[in-house]
Amino acid sequence: MRIRLAVMLALLTLVYAAVPAGAADAPHRMYTPDAIKWGDAPPMVPKGAKLAVLYGDPGKEGLFVIRVKLPANYRIAAHSHPTDEIVSVLSGTLLVGMGDKLAPAGAKPFPTGSLVVAPANANHFVLTKQPVVIEISSIGPLAFNYVNPADDPSKK
Repeated sequence: MRIRLAVMLALLTLVYAAVPAGAADAPHRMYTPDAIKWGDAPPMVPKGAKLAVLYGDPGKEGLFVIRVKLPANYRIAAHSHPTDEIVSVLSGTLLVGMGDKLAPAGAKPFPTGSLVVAPANANHFVLTKQPVVIEISSIGPLAFNYVNPADDPSKK
């Protein structure tokens, strides 16, 4: 047991030593709900959604965290993403289904407090019956690959 502890301490020391000077000095990002700045979601999703970037840049490579407000009766057609998408439901009930087309009867409800992991390249769809707020963590750049290209709102 002592050998394991010694090895772990040695590894931590090596990892810490490898961090560039000043890297630990990155500014903290702390938000209260009233400090979050919301804007319109990008045209790759239907109009009506609001988005706030909390960390990173979803348009670039690397980790990002965003919050999204979806209005009642909102729908995003079947699509996938090139990277895993981790979705936390912060308020309301998000309806998510797997498959190649939007099929409300096949959607499963995820109430406040739920976590949904959409694996990379897995086709899924989203809908709401009431306003919903979600938080998404993923690796950028964020992309929507619609199963049916005609469903892509940015092409309309």
